[in-house]
Parts: sequence; structure tokens; C-alpha cells
Amino acid sequence: MTADIKTPFIIEKIKESKLPKADFSNLVFGQMFSDHMLVADFFDGKWQTPKIMPYQALPYEPSAKVFHYGQAVFEGMKAYKDSKGNVFLFRPEENFNRMNNSAERLGMPAIPKDIFMNGIKELVKMDKDWIPTGNGESLYIRPVYIATENAVAASPSNAYRFMVMTSPAGKYYVGDVKVKVEDKYSRACDGGVGYAKAAGNYAAQFYPTEKAKEEGFQQIIWTDSAEHKYLEEAGTMNIFFRIGDKLLTAPTIPDSTRILPGVTRKSIIKLAQDNGVPVEVRPIEVKEVIEAAKNGELKEIFGAGTAATVLPITGIKYKDFYTDLKKPADSYADRFKNMLMDIQYNRAEDPYGWRYPVQ
Repeated sequence: MTADIKTPFIIEKIKESKLPKADFSNLVFGQMFSDHMLVADFFDGKWQTPKIMPYQALPYEPSAKVFHYGQAVFEGMKAYKDSKGNVFLFRPEENFNRMNNSAERLGMPAIPKDIFMNGIKELVKMDKDWIPTGNGESLYIRPVYIATENAVAASPSNAYRFMVMTSPAGKYYVGDVKVKVEDKYSRACDGGVGYAKAAGNYAAQFYPTEKAKEEGFQQIIWTDSAEHKYLEEAGTMNIFFRIGDKLLTAPTIPDSTRILPGVTRKSIIKLAQDNGVPVEVRPIEVKEVIEAAKNGELKEIFGAGTAATVLPITGIKYKDFYTDLKKPADSYADRFKNMLMDIQYNRAEDPYGWRYPVQ
């Protein structure tokens, strides 16, 4: 799969790489950034020539609309390096489509495919030496798209900036992850922006998550805003429940506008279906999962997302009920994480065409 180059790119290389001073033995997720970044501006009703340039701070006036009305969306992607030094992205067109779906919901113009796809490909090629090679390590790619018009009138911006930065990444979570089912605060509501990767969605979840951490839990499982009856997402991840031998996960668009349609989620569903594991995509009641936990039928809970890939949940609390979850010998979380990573790192055949070579 390739993207035709249509838009010319201005290339400005860094004078001296930061790479020799980078400490890859102590990677903290999202705190180290590679040499270059991609920038593309939209104004006067059209996209301007995109530029790959040294990673740097960017000045904005206090009146930039992103600060006032929250027109900001982003994506999370990764680049992987195999044992021979070949570099791959994973299903980047899914991220492109989702980013434009998010942008549309926030009243922002669509990003051209050649700017997104070829811009990211060229950026990763330039900074490929920043991709760590340990198992589970990757180059995290963060596209972000913001309103930049200098005006404080409550209306959509007429100027925007699309940017992409990259960051060497190790494991997102270290240690056990226990979750609390949230029955007071809500992440999203019907007809809102829950299905979009909007920056404000994440700001709104910080406070309830910090409250849960004070109780000894690392993440929240969100429930629906109307009744707090249905389980939806785990913090910043989609979530799967294994009851017996069935794998359950909540629906996304078009059936629900509250839940982000994750690329990892979509991939796990396909792997499970093709490997004989029954999958049910439907609303999941809290009481169903708690009853399964009480009678021993709840075998696993795991989160799924780009940053964490697949994350086993080791304990769950709902109101006065709590149970630890011990990993079963035939763990679905381990099975599908390994299958997924073998495709991503070019250790296995890719029958789906998910690997995107960066050449």
C-alpha cells in the first residue's frame, strides 16, 4: 500500500542531531522527542505547502482560538523496526480517516490524504534512527490539529495548523493495573464528541481518574452518562471482557457516538474472529460483568489502544464489590497481543495488509 505524492514538501534538516545525547535505556513515554516535526497550515481557504523542520517550540498569540474554544484533535500511531532494520507503520489509513472524522465533528476542514500519509512517511524516514529496537518499543507518532486564528469570537476558526511529532517509546504501563467502574462522572454523552479524538475528551477524564488513583486504582471504566448502566471504555483505551470463552466489547459508531473507534480494538476483533474466538459487539451491562465475576465466569478484562497495545486488568471494583483477576493459562490478552505485535514487527505474515512499509 502506497500513497501517491502530490503535495511538495519543504525540508529543513536539523543542523546537529540530538540523538547522540538521547538515553534509550530510560524511556519515559512521551517525554523525549526526535529531531524533526511536520507542519502544515490552512488559511485563506486552502492548505499551504507543508514543511518538515527541526522540532521546536511554536509561538501563538493568546487570542488563538484553540485556547478558547477547544478546536483540537489528535491521533496516536507508531512506527516499528524489524530485525533487519526495515520500518513499518500499522494501518495508518485508519488513523487518517479517524482524524478527519474527528475534525469534521469539531467543524475543522479535512486534512488532505497526501499531506497526512506522505508527510508522516517522510518524517519517519528522516528520523528512523530514533526508532528503538527492543521488544515492545517503537516510535510513537502524534499528529495534532489545532485552530490558530487570532480572534475570540465564538465561531469556527478560519486558520488551522496540522503538526506531527515523534517520540521513542517503551512500555506505556508498568506494573499491575486495577480499575474502578465510574458511576458518577461521565466521559461522553449521546450526540457528543465521544467518538472523536478531541483533546477536550481527555481533559475531562483527568479529574475522575485522579480521584480513582487516590483510592488505589490506576484507571476508570467509564459507563454511559444516562444511567451508568453500560460499560464503555477504560480510561483512554477500548476495553474487552472475556466471559467464559466469549469476548465482549462495546459498540462504536454508527451504533454509539460515545466510544472512540480504536484501531487496536478493530484489529483484535478481526484476529479473534479469524481464530475461532466468538466475539460479541454489543452494549455490556455492569451487572452482567459483576455477576460473571461472582460466579467465576469472568476470565479476563483487558484494554486495547495504540500506546499500551493490549493491557491486562488485574482487578476491578464496582461500588462495594472488588475482585482480583488472575491471568488464565490460555490468556486472550497475551494471545492477541503477541499476534498483533508479530504483525507489527514483521515477525509473522500479514494476511490483512495492515503493515505499511516506510521506504
